[in-house]
Amino acid sequence: MPIKIDYVEFDTADMAASKNFLATAFGWHFADYGPNYQAFENAGLDGGLDASGGQPGKALVILKTDDLEAALAAVTEAGGEIVKPIFDFPGGRRFHFREPGGNELAVWSER
Repeated sequence: MPIKIDYVEFDTADMAASKNFLATAFGWHFADYGPNYQAFENAGLDGGLDASGGQPGKALVILKTDDLEAALAAVTEAGGEIVKPIFDFPGGRRFHFREPGGNELAVWSER
């Protein structure tokens, strides 16, 4: 089951400042999903800015799969720690996990 990097999220403590900087410095465009989330485009890889209270300074790499339950099983069997069970969000479902080296990643699916 090939699972590839699909999206990256940056936590931000100041949505307006981050959005303005990325648009001005790099020409990125944004789609508004509310006060705490802005998706970006035109960056080489799709992603978003998250101001919901995470840890600014860390990026969340998000992998994509067609079978979220199988990916969850594979992560668990390989020794990953589930830190956010499967949840719905606009556009699909996802879960977050920590790999044994300590990095948090997420896996999403459109269904």
